[in-house]
Amino acid sequence: MVSVASAPAAADAKLSPGGARIDIEGVSHWFKQQDGVLQVLDSIDLQVQPGEFVALLGPSGCGKSTLLRLVAGLEPATTGRIAQDGEPITRPDPSRIVVFQDPTLYPWRSVWDNVALGLQARGLLKTQRSRVDDALALVGLTDFAKSFPHQLSGGMAQRVALARALVNDPQLLVLDEPLGKLDSLTRIAMQSELVNLWQRAGFSALLVTHDVEEALFLANRVIVLSDRPARIAAELVVDLPYPRHRGHPRLAQLRHEALRHLGLDATW
Repeated sequence: MVSVASAPAAADAKLSPGGARIDIEGVSHWFKQQDGVLQVLDSIDLQVQPGEFVALLGPSGCGKSTLLRLVAGLEPATTGRIAQDGEPITRPDPSRIVVFQDPTLYPWRSVWDNVALGLQARGLLKTQRSRVDDALALVGLTDFAKSFPHQLSGGMAQRVALARALVNDPQLLVLDEPLGKLDSLTRIAMQSELVNLWQRAGFSALLVTHDVEEALFLANRVIVLSDRPARIAAELVVDLPYPRHRGHPRLAQLRHEALRHLGLDATW
């Protein structure tokens, strides 16, 4: 078991104390199968500080997305404890919003109506309609409020998904490969937009990605997981200010270190 202590964020990340603190303590998890059980997580200890951006890297199928599901409260951990601001996480909550790789927009609803879903489900839309407009403004889609999903590019659709999350004023954004289906140029642009949103809104963020450069560009810390059952193999503190420049030699150094822990450094 590797225990990871929280690290201070970059000094000029402009983090807000309004984000959630997440404590993951001794978490292991198994899935039941016809021929027994499959262990996917092994004694994970990790803390996300309020307003911090943490990225998870690891081999495909190692358990990264499973850990996100546990943090989101979508299912309970087999063993161990996960808490938000000291309170155990036992179920989903509007303060923790998941953004998936697929925007999953309702095609028959306009952009405005898709973003309004969370408030509508909670019975808050009549009194808090302005929050939908604010969320669309935050992601730069005010002019597309009346558009429908089929009229949007991939990047715009993912911005709608982010606005739908932000309208709930989450304390934690749980990001499961949210940019994975975008083309490379749109993905680069969206990475910068995501950093800007995080800095302005002040939420904590926990990201799963297979893209080493994306993790290093976005996060204060990058946690490298081992093969299944996932253990914490390394913690990389990205000690660079924002905005970051992709050609910075420190990022190249950290990339090589991350790839070394993933067993892929021989090709770089």
